[in-house]
Amino acid sequence: MSNPAECQSVEPTEPTFSAWLKEGTNTTHESLDKRIMSLSPFSNRERYALFVRTQSRLHQAVSDWFQSDELNNFLPGLKERDRSEAVLQDCADFEMPESDLKADQQAAAEVTISDFHSALGWLYVVEGSNLGAAFLLKYARKHLDLSEEFGARHLAGHEDGRGLHWRQFKTALDALELNQEQKEVALNGAKQAFAFARQNVEQLLAPATP
Repeated sequence: MSNPAECQSVEPTEPTFSAWLKEGTNTTHESLDKRIMSLSPFSNRERYALFVRTQSRLHQAVSDWFQSDELNNFLPGLKERDRSEAVLQDCADFEMPESDLKADQQAAAEVTISDFHSALGWLYVVEGSNLGAAFLLKYARKHLDLSEEFGARHLAGHEDGRGLHWRQFKTALDALELNQEQKEVALNGAKQAFAFARQNVEQLLAPATP
């Protein structure tokens, strides 16, 4: 006779909010990464500067939410994670024309992040990009002689380490009490963030491909 304990069905464990967001955007994320690298952003400083402009648009679009007092109540230390100023300093390092800076600012200003829950998805994408930035920083150093002090400031990791910093963010994100509808709004926000990033890559990097 079989052991009753062996017959009990095991309930599948519900994924954490951050894991659920990752699953819902993984294909889009991988596609974006491959597209960026296919456009050779590290072949010279001119092309890298175009990549920096795509990053400037993305970080400026979500900066107000990083600075949001409401969100900082739920995600402590969020303000310090904002990399919009760092990427603007990178733009200054390359002495980008005022017309380009204004165009990027305008592109970011045209983005509508409608509410708190949509912002969570955007923040997940932008904050998560700091993990992959470790590899980009290595390329920038090796091929372009850039660093966290010049041209690649926005790619710098946290002094506590990228992994720990990301896990702390995910822990705070996963602790939020959200219903399914709110999670769906956040997922749509994450998808919008990836779509905006892809749009900027196609507008800035792709047309300049040799």
